[in-house]
Amino acid sequence: MNPGQFASRYGPWALVAGASEGTGASFACQLADKGLNLVLVARREAPLEQLARELRADHRVECITASIDLAREDAVAQLLAAAGPREVGLLILNAGADPNGSMFLDNDIANWDALATRNVMTTMRALHVFGAAMRARKRGGMIVMGSGACYAGLPGIGVYAASKAFDLVLCEALWAELEPHGVDVLSYVIGRTDTPAHRELMEARGMAIPDNLAHPDDVARLGLERLPHGPVCNWGEADDEAIMSATSAADRRERIRRVSAMAASYAAKGVT
Repeated sequence: MNPGQFASRYGPWALVAGASEGTGASFACQLADKGLNLVLVARREAPLEQLARELRADHRVECITASIDLAREDAVAQLLAAAGPREVGLLILNAGADPNGSMFLDNDIANWDALATRNVMTTMRALHVFGAAMRARKRGGMIVMGSGACYAGLPGIGVYAASKAFDLVLCEALWAELEPHGVDVLSYVIGRTDTPAHRELMEARGMAIPDNLAHPDDVARLGLERLPHGPVCNWGEADDEAIMSATSAADRRERIRRVSAMAASYAAKGVT
């Protein structure tokens, strides 16, 4: 769709969490190019402000910033406060990397609590509150950045993988629930991407930086292209390919379509 159609469907404001660098910053730049105003969120304030200044100057859009730690229990309340009365038509939850790099029992449980809060509870709460407003308006979109780790339990990143599996399944369900209301939902499952955070983690572990890392701009571009089609996009795979998982995005989509009516009827029967 052209920029005008995109802005009409997903504007006038987009909220991008994890926008200070890497894929989040690429999303922000491409959305500004499409004419959307931006609420930029990350923990580090200085790079957010720098990005906001550049986007205002280059694209003539409005940009506001908010330093928010998504691992806090009140993170979604802070997101809402940052958005204020603005109509957020697109939510991109891009934060959520695993900074631990350890086996489950070799790390303090508080670190796993923080990761689970950020990737599970904050994600669920944000999807609920922003999704409700989009459903009422009959338009909008939500992207949750995932990882190929969601398709298998992996030692050393067990909590991270489990959190991304939660996000994947929730997004698939929300896609089916919100599609009739004109709201698009996408779980965007990506692989290794050339971001500062990824490079920092690999260098800290003494790992060589491979030459086949995905470029953040390419990752963001494909995510925005695939958003209308949901509920899953696997980076580096055609819609009908299954490489990271046992089933392709197309197969998952069709399965959800088949079972969604039955699942919805069970949910309806539980309403009193």
